[in-house]
Amino acid sequence: MRSTYSFKSTDRILITFSVFILFSLFLCPSTYALGPLHKINNLISSQDALLLASPGGDIVFSKNTDKKLIPASTLKVLTSLVAIHYLNENYHFPTEFYIDVDSNLIIKGYGDPLMVSEEIRKIALTLKPMIGSINDIILDDTFFKKPLTIPGTVKDSLQPYDAPNGALCVNFNTVNFKIENKIIVSAEPQTPIVDIARQKIKSAGLASGRILLTNNGDEITRYAGEIFYYFLQAQGIEIRGGIKLGKVNKDENKLIYRHMSKFDLSEIIRRLLEYSNNFMANQLLLATGAEVFGPPATMGKGVEATKKYLNQQFKLKEASIVEGSGISRNNRLTMRSFLKILTEFKPYHGLMRHKDNEYYKTGTLNGINTRVGYIVSQKGELYPFVVFINTPGKTTAPVMKTLKKLIQ
Repeated sequence: MRSTYSFKSTDRILITFSVFILFSLFLCPSTYALGPLHKINNLISSQDALLLASPGGDIVFSKNTDKKLIPASTLKVLTSLVAIHYLNENYHFPTEFYIDVDSNLIIKGYGDPLMVSEEIRKIALTLKPMIGSINDIILDDTFFKKPLTIPGTVKDSLQPYDAPNGALCVNFNTVNFKIENKIIVSAEPQTPIVDIARQKIKSAGLASGRILLTNNGDEITRYAGEIFYYFLQAQGIEIRGGIKLGKVNKDENKLIYRHMSKFDLSEIIRRLLEYSNNFMANQLLLATGAEVFGPPATMGKGVEATKKYLNQQFKLKEASIVEGSGISRNNRLTMRSFLKILTEFKPYHGLMRHKDNEYYKTGTLNGINTRVGYIVSQKGELYPFVVFINTPGKTTAPVMKTLKKLIQ
């Protein structure tokens, strides 16, 4: 049941839209040509769509509401919502450390998207009093099924947005470097240049920038192993062997430390939406799929978890979802569907970027420009909006300018 309330800005805007429409239809069509609705109408072509709703969720204005269009990175809002639903906003990604009978250290990953050098250094400090020496470092990345293919990404790409996913990954599977005095050095002081990264940099033939690790030959997992090796050794832990891939036997191997990421899911989502990180989005989707359908995680399970959520929460079956970041052009959503997503995401709107009285998430692909979020009125009310521009050469900017004038 809707609560009753006194006349306020919500009513004012709804009435304003109604007056514009009635005035245009019955009184003075030529004058309407100067009105905001006419401007918006002209900005939205047959390949675009727009929806603006009241704080209560009533549609104020829309065009092409049920047309399925490419959401690009705005899809990350849905991926975040699904992860919150199944994992819980207070969820912390674990990473486990075991010792076997041969004094090998086994590291089992569960898809932590924010396992970075600074975190590994702290882990090494924690492990130091537990293990004075070890033989091999054995890496268990079996929580995610291999090989993993993310629809929309380019194989062997050098672009960070094509970073591959895996159960045991470090530093987003990228290495930032530069060359000084003909020597390859890290552009991030906290991260060493390990052997596998050095070889990748040499083969790329670049003078500086960021290179991408790949799934070829378990490259991303081995890179993680070399980073762990470096920091464990830096803490004085003797490593007599090398780096291998294997699998934990929980009945026989001794768990010595279960590391929980210092970042809860809410903070991960805040960073995901701030930087629009494709790797992080699909790590969440994969982990969610494993939570719902059991390990190993697969892209198919993550997609099915998303569809299950949309069906159970909103009775939506028309969405086409193939991955979680929005990089694939095969993702499709309608404005009506996205309004339901935004309505459910409203308690978490503070995790979005915030600027000029707007909480928002943008999306960009070649010929695609999208924007979703909430416009904040002068009284602090949140007006959900969805703008999908799928016409090459056009942007969401003029549409947003007109919408904000109407509300503010």
